Amino acid sequence: MSAYSAIPCAIFLPMIAFRFGRKICLILVGLDILIANIIFYCSTGIIQLIISQASLGIHTASLLSITVMVMSEYTSPKYRGIFLTLKAATFFWGIWVSNAIGTFFHWKNIGILIFVCDTYNLISFFFFCESPYWLATKGRFDECTEVHRWLKGTNEDSENELDKLIVSQKDHLNLKKNAFSKQTKHGHIIKFLKVIISKEFYKPLVFASLPVFLYYFSGKIACAVYALDIIKKITSSEQMAYEGMLILDGVTVVGMYIGCAICRFISRRKQLILFSSAGVSFLYILSIYLYLIKFNTISGNYYVSLFLLMGFSISICCGPIILAAACSAELAPLRYRSYFVCCLAILTNTVLATTLKISPFLFKNFGMHGTFLFYGISANVFLCIIYKYMPETKDKTIQEIQESITGVSKNPLGKIELLPLQKPKYSK
Repeated sequence: MSAYSAIPCAIFLPMIAFRFGRKICLILVGLDILIANIIFYCSTGIIQLIISQASLGIHTASLLSITVMVMSEYTSPKYRGIFLTLKAATFFWGIWVSNAIGTFFHWKNIGILIFVCDTYNLISFFFFCESPYWLATKGRFDECTEVHRWLKGTNEDSENELDKLIVSQKDHLNLKKNAFSKQTKHGHIIKFLKVIISKEFYKPLVFASLPVFLYYFSGKIACAVYALDIIKKITSSEQMAYEGMLILDGVTVVGMYIGCAICRFISRRKQLILFSSAGVSFLYILSIYLYLIKFNTISGNYYVSLFLLMGFSISICCGPIILAAACSAELAPLRYRSYFVCCLAILTNTVLATTLKISPFLFKNFGMHGTFLFYGISANVFLCIIYKYMPETKDKTIQEIQESITGVSKNPLGKIELLPLQKPKYSK
């Protein structure tokens, strides 16, 4: 429900972030989670639960919109990957903890935990400094310089990144000022059409969508949501289903942290292709194994099924799950960023909602063997496209990634004089 309600939220949330800043948007998301959680905890029927989930649309839309902005703009290229992958891992922490609470305690205890975590987050948002990238887009270059140096230091790479950022935005603001004077009645529509057909926009959007589509069409999110039903159908045991669900959730979290460590040593592209290939292989093996059980060629074994599901989970966790958010954040262009994250969030939430809704249909009409085969073939298609076209983004600034995609270097260094180095007012 929250995935569908997130689609309209994905339209206006990036616009709020562009107009009022990242800090205001984070506060809005925190308030949304708080209100939805109170409704969830106080609910006494299905209607209240549906309202609670639907009201989480802003939060769901923020996962690949505001998260993309904040994680890419506040962190240096050297450490951006590890922060983004760790952020992705926290999502499945929530699934694991919620399933554990629901298994051993009353389900309303989930609401208490969420309330505590969200209250802490909401308070911390009020102490955030604004994004240096957003400050630069608004022409507030002195504040941008101070915040950028406070966040990323004053080493040579950081100063070069700051230099390119300010030069790029000064050029953009000048062009924007000239264009505004010539704007016609239909200027906004013409501007939007020019943006979406621009190579600087559609190429990063296509590249950023590929790992996301691979993630969802691998069936991992469906396996996480419907884990209890899947394991119950494979093992025909309710007790084993609950045990297997918690084991798989734990393996998923561990696999994501293994992937976080690996991403420090190998490139994004190589890690994505290697582990996605392993995940697709496990999907095919699972499908063949279940087909053999269906035709009574072999007898089913709980531990074999669990082992194959664990292998699939670890492979996908080390690949597309943690790298989907990282690649999306790193490929988001500085210019047209609001349009970019808006379109990406709409695509992502549409695919998420669709895959979650069609999964029960696949389970019912094609069985578990056919479902795993479908996900294996679907993931294989996106994996081939990624192998052929996906660019490398590791340890590059947003500006450098954009230049490598478009093939045009617009911002030679040394065009401006930055503020003299001094202790920023944001430091404690």
